[in-house]
Amino acid sequence: MGGTKSGSHGGPDDPFEEGGSSLLRQPKAVWATAGASVVAFMGIGLVDPILPSIARGLHATNSQVSLLFTSYFLITAVAMLITGFVSSRIGGRKTLLAGLALVVVFAALSGMSGSVGELVGFRAGWGLGNALFVSTALAVIVGAAAGGSSAAILLYESALGLGMACGPLLGAVLGDMKWRYPFFGTAVLMAVGFIAITAFLKEQPKPAARTSLLAPVKALGHGGLAATAASAFFYNYAFFTVLAFTPFVLNMSPYKSGGVFFAWGVLLAVFSVLVAPRLQRRFGSLKVLCGSLLLFAADLVVLGYGDHTTAIVCTVLAGAFIGLNNTVFTELALGVSDAPRPVASAGYNFVRWFAAAAAPFLAPKIEEWTDIHLPFVVAAVAAVTGAGIVAVRRRALTMEAEEQAPQHATEDGVTAFAR
Repeated sequence: MGGTKSGSHGGPDDPFEEGGSSLLRQPKAVWATAGASVVAFMGIGLVDPILPSIARGLHATNSQVSLLFTSYFLITAVAMLITGFVSSRIGGRKTLLAGLALVVVFAALSGMSGSVGELVGFRAGWGLGNALFVSTALAVIVGAAAGGSSAAILLYESALGLGMACGPLLGAVLGDMKWRYPFFGTAVLMAVGFIAITAFLKEQPKPAARTSLLAPVKALGHGGLAATAASAFFYNYAFFTVLAFTPFVLNMSPYKSGGVFFAWGVLLAVFSVLVAPRLQRRFGSLKVLCGSLLLFAADLVVLGYGDHTTAIVCTVLAGAFIGLNNTVFTELALGVSDAPRPVASAGYNFVRWFAAAAAPFLAPKIEEWTDIHLPFVVAAVAAVTGAGIVAVRRRALTMEAEEQAPQHATEDGVTAFAR
């Protein structure tokens, strides 16, 4: 809860106090977990520059290759229901290591795939490992980080941004030699992360109460968390239309496509870590989120109807809006309800990752049924819908802040959040 409220009004949990020292002075265990998180997020955008190469190499259609994202995120979504169940029984450290081990195995198997069906299946196993790791990593970083929950969330978002930026670059460099190499490269890097977690992260205390399989679903009974998850669902559809469908539209070499998505990832990182907290303190979380979603929708329409150069510029610019949205959504999900953070995160991610699974499959299909412009129009409508949910449900999204005002914030701070 502190992440949402402090992130919106710059209270005592402000990670930028004293030159951002609270963000940078972290235990080795936090840096090891954050470093492994970078590689985990690299795996999401890794295939972007090589999607056309994979299609040619495995004699597959665009919609078939897009299933690499669909299988990955579909399994990730469902696996969110078991992450808390598993970590509350075997502990955060063992859950992280189990997730890393699965990614190492399935990333290596992906590189050895002989057909698009095999590759899609191995990506599903990769998604299970990534779900176990990523959801637990956020809880571990929040629990072990110095400087409060806002600093921890920003560190996590930094890892996300850096991974999103470096993933396409690694995919381009290795994929230009052979489309299989990025998968092997990820397996090696995740093995390094496994060693780092083993060396630096001590086992954390298990929760006093074990998490049930249905706890994340029950947590969604909270109006604020349900509204956050519903808005994020539509936002993620738009997000992953950019990530999974744009490479086919740009139709560039792996190096050029990797360069575009590297620039996209840099903007994502800068706006999620440096710009979002400042805008939140000035305008309030909900205004920033609504404004960013609407600007993202406009960017998608221009991307869909512009020429090739315009499409490149809009793809890169989308990283700025995605960075803002990611930070605000994460803080809302962790702070808007009274559910334990790992449970709230699991419920929120369970909903939103279904959209990440749907967009890569539906966008190419919509193109096949209509034309190349309409997938971006649909994505823009999804982003506007997300903004509409935030606007309509703003009371539910500010209720917790108002209730906790005497304990956590000044009157001006709460007013800033409510704006």
